[in-house]
Amino acid sequence: MGNQVDKLTHLNYAEVPTADPNGFDPDDDGPRIGVSYIFSNDDDDDQDENPDHLSQPRASHEEKPFDPRDELECVVYYRDECVFERPAAVPTHTAESLLNKCRPGDLLEFVASGQYPHWAVFVGDFQVVHLHRAEIKNNFLTDVSQGKRGRIVSGLYRYRALPPDVVVRNALDHVGTRDRDLDWRNSECFAAWCRYGKREFKIGGEIRIGKQPYRLKMHFTEKNSHVLEFQSLEDVVMEKRRNDQVGKDAVMQELANHLSASHELTEGHFDD
Repeated sequence: MGNQVDKLTHLNYAEVPTADPNGFDPDDDGPRIGVSYIFSNDDDDDQDENPDHLSQPRASHEEKPFDPRDELECVVYYRDECVFERPAAVPTHTAESLLNKCRPGDLLEFVASGQYPHWAVFVGDFQVVHLHRAEIKNNFLTDVSQGKRGRIVSGLYRYRALPPDVVVRNALDHVGTRDRDLDWRNSECFAAWCRYGKREFKIGGEIRIGKQPYRLKMHFTEKNSHVLEFQSLEDVVMEKRRNDQVGKDAVMQELANHLSASHELTEGHFDD
C-alpha cells in the first residue's frame, strides 16, 4: 500500500492507515480515507532547489499564466472546528495593485503555475518579511513577487489574529534567522505564525500520538470531494501546498490512480 500512496503524495513519509482506503465518495457521505503523514523533507519555497518533488517537468509562471480555476478548493478542520478555508478561484492582483490594498500585519501569497505558493508578512513602507531559501528576509514587496501575481490571504485561517503591530514585530524580530535556527518549514508556516502566534505552525509544534485530529477536505466538483486526516497542522500545510503546486487536475488524477490500484489489490485479495 505504501507504494500506491507514494503515487498520491510524491513525498517520503511513514504511512499509518486509520480508515477505509477507498474513501473517495462522490456524494461526500460515505467512508473517508484517514492517513497520518510523517514527512522527511519539505519544499523550501524554491522549486529549483527541489527537482525530485514532481515526476513531470514543472511549468514556470512565465511559460503558463496562473489560473485560479486550477486551484483546489479546500477546508481544514481541527476535530469539528474549521480552521482554514479557501474557496475556489480566489482572484489575484499584480504586485503594484497589492501595495494599494494591504496594511501592516496582512499576510500575502504570491502564486505561479507549477510552483509552491510563497507567503509573506506586509510590514509597511512597501516591504515584506518572508522565509525564503532557509532564511528570513526583509525585502520590497515588488522584489519578492518576481513578476508573480499575489493576493491578501489574512482571512484564510480562522484563528484570532494578533494586533497588527505585534504581527509586524514578530516578523521583524526574526529577520536574519537562517538554517538550523529556523522554527518553520516553509513561508506559509512562518507568515501564519507571525499573525496568529500559534505553536502549531512551528516544526514539531504538536506531539504526534497516533491520533489524526486534523482533516483536509478537498473539493474537486460540487459533488466530488475527498478527505485526508493528519496528526498535525504542519503536515496539513505541507500537503495543501503540494496540491497547490501540482494543481487540481493532477491531484484528481493521482487520487484516481491510487484508488484504482487499491481496488485492484482488493480484488486480488479476494481471488486468493
